[in-house]
Amino acid sequence: MIAHRATLDVPRELAQFLARLLAAERRGRGTPKGSRALTCFWQAVLGLRWFRDRATPDALARDHGVSRATACRYLDEVITVLAREAPELHEALERARDDGFTHVILDGTIIEADRCREPVISVKGEVIDLWYSGKAHAHGGSIQAVLGPRRLPVVGLGRRARLGP
Repeated sequence: MIAHRATLDVPRELAQFLARLLAAERRGRGTPKGSRALTCFWQAVLGLRWFRDRATPDALARDHGVSRATACRYLDEVITVLAREAPELHEALERARDDGFTHVILDGTIIEADRCREPVISVKGEVIDLWYSGKAHAHGGSIQAVLGPRRLPVVGLGRRARLGP
């Protein structure tokens, strides 16, 4: 095996922001200090690597020195705290209007996943897979963003941050 170091190309402030969200989550759950395998910062890095590099849970576990099950639990927690921060569509559009945007861009992507299958009934009454994207021909979650005219998010990191027109 060859060991190597890598650089994650996201701002350190993003990892710190996510680490603060994770710390608040741990406090809310009553998690004792020092009882987790990774600090909030390194858990944030683990989650950001999954989003940015599409690293597999096995690779995340290996690189962070935790089990695959722990890596999956940590990743689930990262997704949960981030999703909690995301505004609803109507809130994002209201902020765009309040900030004086002339138009917005709705953009998104599918984050592929290998273990998310859930049968549901479609509007046509057929059994379909909730997590399958026919357009992308892949299983995964849809991540959507409302962007301003300069392709910057209408709502920045956290609910209180706003970007001007």
